Amino acid sequence: MSICFDRMRIGNLRVKDRSILTTYEIEVDGVRKEYDLIEVYEGSIKDIEGIEEIAALISIVPAINYTLFTKEIDIEFPIHDLDLKFFIDMSEITARDIFVNRIVRRTGLVKEEFIPDPESVRPEDASPKAEVNVNTRSTTLDYSGDEGKCGVMVSGGKDSLLSFMLLKEAGCEVHPLFFNESGRHWHVSLKAYRYFRAEEPRTSRVWSNIDRLFNFIESNMRILVKDFKKKTKEIYPIRLFWFEHWAFSFLPILMRRGIGNIIFGNEYDDPSSVPSYFKGIKHYNAIYDQSQDFEDYMTNWFKNRGLGIKQWSPIRSISGLIVQRILYRRYPDIMKLQMSCHSPRHASGELRPCGNCSKCIGIRIFLLANGIDPRIIGYGDELRDIVEHVESGKYRLDDDELEHSLYLISERLGVKLPRAHQHPEVETVRFNDVTARIDHIPYPELRRKIFNIIEEYVNGYSILRDGRWVRVGKEELGL
Repeated sequence: MSICFDRMRIGNLRVKDRSILTTYEIEVDGVRKEYDLIEVYEGSIKDIEGIEEIAALISIVPAINYTLFTKEIDIEFPIHDLDLKFFIDMSEITARDIFVNRIVRRTGLVKEEFIPDPESVRPEDASPKAEVNVNTRSTTLDYSGDEGKCGVMVSGGKDSLLSFMLLKEAGCEVHPLFFNESGRHWHVSLKAYRYFRAEEPRTSRVWSNIDRLFNFIESNMRILVKDFKKKTKEIYPIRLFWFEHWAFSFLPILMRRGIGNIIFGNEYDDPSSVPSYFKGIKHYNAIYDQSQDFEDYMTNWFKNRGLGIKQWSPIRSISGLIVQRILYRRYPDIMKLQMSCHSPRHASGELRPCGNCSKCIGIRIFLLANGIDPRIIGYGDELRDIVEHVESGKYRLDDDELEHSLYLISERLGVKLPRAHQHPEVETVRFNDVTARIDHIPYPELRRKIFNIIEEYVNGYSILRDGRWVRVGKEELGL
């Protein structure tokens, strides 16, 4: 059994002028420990209509990651029926993803005695174990956001930076929103944040210690190996679901400013891998909160909840190779802010990417494939270690994206690289029902404007039909 906690309590919810606090208590064999989740805002939030409901919603999201490992979860403040439905729905999906991708598929972070024989796994093994105890209440939420205003969740990576710039150029009122985690991860965003704070007056930041809360909970999980935090920075040991905590944390700001769209820079365009199945267990390879299914769920949930907000991504239909190309060729000054790294390091007085984590390897491949000098954003220009990383499997790219990028590098440099193989569709806008419908940008006029920009950097459009990518014209797509 992988049960780690007899009970998890979420209570003592406090909404102050510029902050929200909630106490998490975990109990094992009668021993209780507690930790406060804290969210701090730059301005007053207490007068936002429905702020108590929003605060409750923000506060319950972290627990979604632990329903597989807890007997009972007590939410000691009332929440709306739809908030409970969200919690249950996300718990079921997240439990399956964690079970398959963090336990059955060995990461080196879970003790061997808690890893089941893959051949004996049953679907019910991946179901949440927690009984959720909570009272529900009615709502006061009735909010309608402006469809022309977009709150862009900016992390400092290529996807969120390009999303912001595309929407800005297309004429949206864009609000760059930075989630300031209390730990080292914030360093990755800091360069972009300082630039946006100086240049973009709508920039906003929320400070949160959610990363420390996660560490508190996971440090008390008996299934994890000793010193798991030192083993790797490539993946987290258990938690997978946190993007929506980020989004919910900004709801007070969205509601004050009348913003009608939550934008994430989700570039995830491989329709062969989501959803996947393992022994009858449906899962999303640990990226559900970057999937089109999730965006659809959240847009519908917001509507039903009385929150006129859509959640989507403008770059869902283009590959990371193309994202990097557009960012460099069209917005070169913004690209210089890019930081995509699990373990950045300080060198010569500034933060630089490590160059060796899976994120860095992917970025370096994209840069070289596009003929971009990697030194622009702090990388070396060596090719040899990239080949070593590819051969050892240390990368996180779709196979066709990897192989085509290596093909472009081979052609550009006149070298023969392992796994170099041409996939022309990678350099097109790619539509399919699973990861990128034609309407994944929900407003037709905005859709046309954005694709008018993107098509300057791609080789046309493709659509997936009967398992094959087929070239199609703009007119056929209604663009």
